[in-house]
Amino acid sequence: MDLNKLLRPKSIAVVGATDKPGFGLSTCTNLLKSGMREHVYFVHPKRTEVLGKECYRCIADIPERIDMCVLIVNKKVVPQALAEAAECGCKAAVVYASGYGETGDKESESELRLLCQKLDMAVMGVNCAGFINNLDDIFAFGMLVPGEARKGNVAVISQSGKICLNMMQVTYMNFSYLISSGNSTCIRIEDYLEYLIQDRETKVIGLYMEGIKDPVKFKEVLKQAALVRKPVVILKVGKTSKGSALAASHTGSLAGSDKAFDAVAKKFGVIRVDDIEELVQMCHMLSVLPMIPENTGLSAMCLSGGETGVCADTGTLLGLQYPDLAPETMDKLKALLPDYATPANPLDMSATLAHDGEKYAAVIQAIMEDPSIGMVLCGQTILPKHGPKDVIWPMSDGMVIAAGRKKKPVAVMSFFNSSRDESVREKLEGAGVPILPATGCGFKLLKYLMDFVKYDPKEHILDLAVMEVQKKEKVRTALSEHESKRELAAAGVPVPPEAIVSSPEELKEFAKTMTFPAVAKIASPDILHKSDVGGVKLNLMDAGQVETAYREIMESVKGKCPDAKIDGVLLQSMLPQGVEMIIGVNADPQFGPMILCGLGGVFVEVFKDVSLYPAPLNKQEAREMIGSLKGCKLLTGYRGSKPCDVDALAEFIVKISEYAVAHKETLKELDINPLFVYPQGEGAALADALIIKEQ
Repeated sequence: MDLNKLLRPKSIAVVGATDKPGFGLSTCTNLLKSGMREHVYFVHPKRTEVLGKECYRCIADIPERIDMCVLIVNKKVVPQALAEAAECGCKAAVVYASGYGETGDKESESELRLLCQKLDMAVMGVNCAGFINNLDDIFAFGMLVPGEARKGNVAVISQSGKICLNMMQVTYMNFSYLISSGNSTCIRIEDYLEYLIQDRETKVIGLYMEGIKDPVKFKEVLKQAALVRKPVVILKVGKTSKGSALAASHTGSLAGSDKAFDAVAKKFGVIRVDDIEELVQMCHMLSVLPMIPENTGLSAMCLSGGETGVCADTGTLLGLQYPDLAPETMDKLKALLPDYATPANPLDMSATLAHDGEKYAAVIQAIMEDPSIGMVLCGQTILPKHGPKDVIWPMSDGMVIAAGRKKKPVAVMSFFNSSRDESVREKLEGAGVPILPATGCGFKLLKYLMDFVKYDPKEHILDLAVMEVQKKEKVRTALSEHESKRELAAAGVPVPPEAIVSSPEELKEFAKTMTFPAVAKIASPDILHKSDVGGVKLNLMDAGQVETAYREIMESVKGKCPDAKIDGVLLQSMLPQGVEMIIGVNADPQFGPMILCGLGGVFVEVFKDVSLYPAPLNKQEAREMIGSLKGCKLLTGYRGSKPCDVDALAEFIVKISEYAVAHKETLKELDINPLFVYPQGEGAALADALIIKEQ
């Protein structure tokens, strides 16, 4: 399957060419204005010409060998049209026809995919709008494209053709490719991604997607992008999930499929955005910036105290960093600024120097030279029309001068959304200075950028434990706490000693060997949340209290769960109190086991302060999970408490990841809750565990 034949063809046939309004007319009109119109041929069995151009009865009649055809035909005719094209040596096609998987007819779509494989044809669609290749001026697109080709370095893949059209209407954006993939029947999103990652003329890849069909290929192409540091910006819809309602454990309810996708994006350094505007603006910013910042330190320099305050608050609330400037930088600024301006970061520089391009550039340059600063923001709203005396002209002169020295990236932070003066935009963006949207969106884009800056592929295991093809029917089995612990112990996870007693006589014998205080818990594979049915007794101080607890637990559970299978009562010495954490695993159907870490005990459902990450993971990734928790301060020492053994917790997470990968085909969910984490150097201890399998 050769994507070059599809996306960079030397000759094109439009099968079903027509001048009737719709995809057919739009495609013919678009291709007639392309740079390769002499190698575009129209095919229609009943027409002699369309839009003044000769029509051929079939592809076989065309005097030139055809690389790619666009099929504007009914769904029923598609297989025959593809076969006829293949017979003539055509190796690629765009299929607009709908009525396949999107309407429930998955059988026809599967048959078409098999046909494409048999014919060795690269087929875009079905149910798509085609593509635009601005590099070669090819508009094989089913919606009328205004204007001419705008060659750029942003490639967009979208399962929605309308989103491609909308992005083309952003006049200041220039593209290498716009691809409407539709149902991705033959060529999948992962295939387009791989092609564009390897394309030297594409700097940034934007992707609108609804789902993933090939998770194995998806992880491989994301790995390629991560290693070459090519930004992939994804807008994925479908953030809600009913699946989590069916989960049997805490982990399952907190790890929905969208959260799993988020975790995968984080592992591979993907920039995930929340809406179409962010997708457009993030791709645009990355396309204009001549370089990625070397560090995450920001400096904002504004002409008023109000704008400076807005930058300070908005950026800081999003987690962006405004480092204190070095003493040398402060001295330089004092020498440059008027005496009524106070050097700081963010900087209220007042408007005086903004009227002199060279002096404004000198301030930018002084800040650029500070080692803690990775990027400089110039606060100014650029309006639709600017008069020759407006301050933006000397300011933009200064930005161009500073950016030309190529030390660090410079961007304009706007304070209001409006259309921008095109001459100012062209001047700035030509020098590599992007104009960001207003602060709400603008600073969010900078947060995405700085997360990308912080990402280092060498610190991550760029792999996923994707499961094999799923069996249609599986039986779900919950192991008891004791069985769960024994399985974890066999995998090398440290588990404290314990025993199950099923009679008063067994209890008396075991109680002689116990260390008090002790804990007693019901042992049943049918009871997942033991405390809900009176199945847990804590702080038992002697053998007599253990006997009483045994009796009360059995009576309570038999009354509340009369049909439950009961193995007995689990007895163990109580673990010392520590910071309670939860470690869990949830099997995502596409990406495999997802590891969860968060505050444990009763707080897991109250605060939902958890971090999710795909297996396999290493110790560095485990520490990043821990550090991302809002409750991390409880582990690092808070108000006089001793720092906890975070290293031991990270090792525990890695051990659970290894277990999850080894059992990825059968493990559905795993909860270790609570896991007690003790002061630094004293380790961590597992108090409770639940494993749920599907086989």
